[in-house]
Amino acid sequence: MITNTILVADDEKPLRLILAEALADKGFDVIQAADGSEAIRLLQSTPSISILLTDIRMPRMDGFSLAEAAVAAHPDLKVLMMTGYAEERIPEGVLKAREVRLLFKPIAIDDLCDRISDMTSRA
Repeated sequence: MITNTILVADDEKPLRLILAEALADKGFDVIQAADGSEAIRLLQSTPSISILLTDIRMPRMDGFSLAEAAVAAHPDLKVLMMTGYAEERIPEGVLKAREVRLLFKPIAIDDLCDRISDMTSRA
C-alpha cells in the first residue's frame, strides 16, 4: 500500500480536482491547495506530506517561490512542478541543486504516478 501524502497546489480548480481524485484512486493520500499561501499553511500543519505537486504559474506565489519556501521548511520534501507552457524551464539555482522534476500539461495520470513512484523509491 502506498502511504505517501501528496500536496497538489494548482489555482485551476478543475485540474486540481481531477489530479487529486486520480491520485487518490491510485492509493495516494492527497491534500489540495488553491494557491501557494494555502500550500504553505498545509505544509506547516500536515507533517505527513512527502511530495509537493505544484503548478509553476499561480497568482500571488508562483510554484518556484512555493517550492523554495516548502523545501526550506521541509528539507526531505520531494517536488514535482507542472506547467502548460512548453517553453517553461526551471531556472538555474532553483532549490539549490535539489532534483526538481518538471511535467508538462496535459499530464497522463499513469506517467504522473510513475514519476511519483520513482521519486519515492529514492532515499
